[in-house]
Amino acid sequence: MGKGDIEAGFSHAHGDNLYPSMIESPELRWGFIRKVYIIVSIQLLLTAGVACFFMFFPPARDFVRNRLYCVIILIVAIIFTIILLFALSKYYKKHPVNLFLLGLYTLCMSVAVGFACVFAKAPVVLEAAFLTGVVVASLTFYTFWAVKRGKDFSFLAPFLFASLLVLMMFALIQILIPLGPIGKTVYAGLGALLMCGFIVYDTCDLIKRYSYDEYIWAAIAIYGDIVNLFLYILTLLQDF
Repeated sequence: MGKGDIEAGFSHAHGDNLYPSMIESPELRWGFIRKVYIIVSIQLLLTAGVACFFMFFPPARDFVRNRLYCVIILIVAIIFTIILLFALSKYYKKHPVNLFLLGLYTLCMSVAVGFACVFAKAPVVLEAAFLTGVVVASLTFYTFWAVKRGKDFSFLAPFLFASLLVLMMFALIQILIPLGPIGKTVYAGLGALLMCGFIVYDTCDLIKRYSYDEYIWAAIAIYGDIVNLFLYILTLLQDF
């Protein structure tokens, strides 16, 4: 079935909308959605490429595993990622600065993912990637189906925010007072569930609330949800 067939059930030409009481052009909204997912696909391909480089290129793999200052590089990448997010919150509508900042942000996230993958076996990484793809695809299709039938997931916002704060506190406790393998497994499981909620929420926003010039911010949201879900699933699989 082609892409046009998939969209046929939602197209304006068939007198149908993406969601009830939709007043904008479905064709324009579908164009925006495609643009976001193309950007996210490019981000994921870059991330996969960087992860493969660290996993299968012996000098890079040995550098991460055997040299202490690789931890410093990882911390710098994470801090730089946060700084880039603040910059993107100011310039995500300004072209081409937004694309440049997005590329740097994706590269930093990719380095963090690559470092995480180095310490896992290749079959485990592939299994985590497969499970992540299945979960993301399932939740995405469900959200489109539910929104089409009048569901709105904006009510999740306060619950997701509160859960994120709890998860951050959990992580802080883990750093200061390690709770062992069980605590790590519980943390990863809660994180994976939280990312599932964010995927549904952000996909709903993508369909209904993002404006057409917010494609960069929408891509960051979806990409971040997918990458974090992958990392949590990878952590879970490593503990079993």
